[in-house]
Amino acid sequence: MEKNYYAQKLNSSKLFEVYQTQLARVKQYIDAEINFVCNELPIQAKVLEMGAGYGRIMKELAPFAASVTGIDISENSVEFGKEYLKDCPNCEIKVMDAHKLEFSSTFDVILCLQNGISAMKGDPLNLINQGMQLLSRGGKAYFSSYSPKFWEHRLAWFHEQADKGLLGEIDLEKTKPGIIVCKDGFAATTYSQEDMEQFGQAVGYTYQIQEVDNSSIFLILEKNR
Repeated sequence: MEKNYYAQKLNSSKLFEVYQTQLARVKQYIDAEINFVCNELPIQAKVLEMGAGYGRIMKELAPFAASVTGIDISENSVEFGKEYLKDCPNCEIKVMDAHKLEFSSTFDVILCLQNGISAMKGDPLNLINQGMQLLSRGGKAYFSSYSPKFWEHRLAWFHEQADKGLLGEIDLEKTKPGIIVCKDGFAATTYSQEDMEQFGQAVGYTYQIQEVDNSSIFLILEKNR
């Protein structure tokens, strides 16, 4: 069940509600990821976001990019996103599996944020390689997971979501640093800095690891000219 959790349960308006958090530190984390990427964008960049949900990040990036394309496996989230992004003419969102990307053109920037590399399940190296195949020469790809320094705030955020009925009750016996398990079968994992290092080495591109805001661990890959 957990493989398609975001497609079957936590999608569209429910996913939107996830980000209506009352937790100040979580809001800071959300803003910090977006601000970091915005500051990194080259002028007139063509951007692809993998696992875009309903287009939350796309809308924030739209004023700073030539175009922003988002893909998500949830049809409901994409339909919700088309309405959410209706005032962003340079944004396009479509249903697609990030593990099987199908585009005829390349992008200057590839994004997979908000722990998407874990949330989309499957082989993370395949996910990374799918993105790198669509990256233009000289472009950069950004994959983020959670910093261990953010653990208590992340857990509090999941408790907030469970209290809203967006997720199942947290299974406190199975939940431990880096892994959150719900009693409805959903599990949210994390990739560590060491994991990201291994991914960077495995895919064979120039890479760096960067921590942002004591919240996120970024794997940044560059496709050399």
